[in-house]
Amino acid sequence: MKRITRLEAVLWNIALPGFSQLLYGRFLKGLLFVVLEFIINFFSNFNLAIMYSFQWEIQKAFEVTNFQWLMFYPCLYMFAMWDAYKAASQKEEKFSYLPFVFSAYFVTVGLMYSPKFELFGVLLGPVFTPMMFLIPGISIGFLIKFLLLKHDKQKQ
Repeated sequence: MKRITRLEAVLWNIALPGFSQLLYGRFLKGLLFVVLEFIINFFSNFNLAIMYSFQWEIQKAFEVTNFQWLMFYPCLYMFAMWDAYKAASQKEEKFSYLPFVFSAYFVTVGLMYSPKFELFGVLLGPVFTPMMFLIPGISIGFLIKFLLLKHDKQKQ
């Protein structure tokens, strides 16, 4: 099977979790991610929430969102992305999971706070608030990765 770059792997999984795994020929894992994504998406009404959010009908987005199901989405999404990134890496990269893990944590927290979180007095909703929380999550993940790598280097 053709090797793909880490960027390509991540971008395909941003499009739909499991796509990169299918490209690698890991059909069972890829199909599992795709099926789980469809199940969570369906039961959480995520596509409707995305549509209403982009039409700036934030209250409708909240009304259709099933948070009990949508809470699973960030972890599945980021795990599938990390799995694709790891498979595309040519060599073992220490702590490569940290930006993905912290992104999953922060996006989940953003989702929990989305009914109350306002930016400059504007309620961003169940789609844009978690997206905003991705920024500190990935930043903290990269910072911790950097510090741990630096610590490991100093120990040697």
